[in-house]
Amino acid sequence: MSRDGGGAAPASSWHRSDAGVIAFLAFVGMLMAFGIDASLPAFDELRDDFDLDARGISPAIVGTPYFVGAAVGQLAFGVLADRFGRRSMLIVGFVLYGAAAAACALSTELWMLIAMRFVWGIGAAAPSALRFAIARDLYGGDRLARVITTFSAVFLLGPILAPFLGEALVSLGSWRTVFVFGVPLGVVALVWTVAFGETLAPEHRRPLRLSPIAEGLRAVVTTPVTRWVMIGQVFNAGAFFIWLGSAQPIIDEVYDLDDRFTLIFAISGIGMAIALFLNRRLIERFGTRQMIRVASISFVVVTSVGLVIALAADGRPVFALWLGWAVLANASSTVITPMSASLALEPMANKAGTASALLGVAQFGLGALLAAVVDAQVGNTVTPMLVGALLYGVVAMIALLRALGAADGRHQSGDVAPDTPHRVPAAPVRD
Repeated sequence: MSRDGGGAAPASSWHRSDAGVIAFLAFVGMLMAFGIDASLPAFDELRDDFDLDARGISPAIVGTPYFVGAAVGQLAFGVLADRFGRRSMLIVGFVLYGAAAAACALSTELWMLIAMRFVWGIGAAAPSALRFAIARDLYGGDRLARVITTFSAVFLLGPILAPFLGEALVSLGSWRTVFVFGVPLGVVALVWTVAFGETLAPEHRRPLRLSPIAEGLRAVVTTPVTRWVMIGQVFNAGAFFIWLGSAQPIIDEVYDLDDRFTLIFAISGIGMAIALFLNRRLIERFGTRQMIRVASISFVVVTSVGLVIALAADGRPVFALWLGWAVLANASSTVITPMSASLALEPMANKAGTASALLGVAQFGLGALLAAVVDAQVGNTVTPMLVGALLYGVVAMIALLRALGAADGRHQSGDVAPDTPHRVPAAPVRD
């Protein structure tokens, strides 16, 4: 059965509902967040068990290899998923995820913990790289953007709840309890993946040869819409990662509220989730492209106002004003990602796996590097955070406006039809 705006999906005797798709993609996405955020409350015990202070090493050492593994793994899973299908690559990823989580929990040497965190990140890269590609297999147009926006909103429950879960697990056992909890999560994801089935039609799978892979990569970087979205997402991610890297030291050193970090972090996450749910309705009314325009401009406006307020207060504005800025800015930044991803993947068709992976690698790799430049400047004021976020937000806005112009050009030339609702194809036959 074919769908508008894309290729055909294999037939099946069972129907996959929108709610089922959203629940599955949100859950597998949460596994990435668990590996990052649930470990934060375990840092104190890790510091003591591995004598990190005496070695002059920050507990963040257990987070960096996870990010590196996630960035490296996304491109490999994306390319391989265009050849072997989404389900098989998710299965490989979840096996690695569960096995590495168990190995981390059993680690007695720091080098082993670091190595297994890298492998854990590679496993987590599979759902991170493929959830957008799976959505692209099943939907198109504004309906694709609405589905991605919705499962991204549900996914945000992960970053909101993971630190609380991590605290509970540490209180019940130790830092090892946090890591071992990744094993049952990986098993649940594995079973659900098998039941969910394949979404990439056999006739749309790409040969695993150098030339088709190079062709897919070339298509991603030479298609104006996708290329400009990728640039925009790198800088948008950089602006958001500044929050992730600088929020804790600012809350601690500028506002002396370190004991409330988990709650403050959750408030920001709730604001992002609400924004994504509201944005689904706005997409239905105004369309994806208009909402990308509004969100990217809003981020720049909100951050400009926040910077003026911060400068007027010598870099130390009232906490409520700073938190209000963070909630509004993060909400604007967050809604950009799923909408722009749907815009970038729309012309990719059977190259969606490669495209989705490249978007993920660019966001995690380059975005994190951009944020690190700003995070290193954060001291006893919030000014560096706001200056960096504004600079990156302006670049992201310009790139996304260029992407929208390229998308409008494709529609006017007749390459694709304007945004219209799309049917969900029947789910594929499960082996």
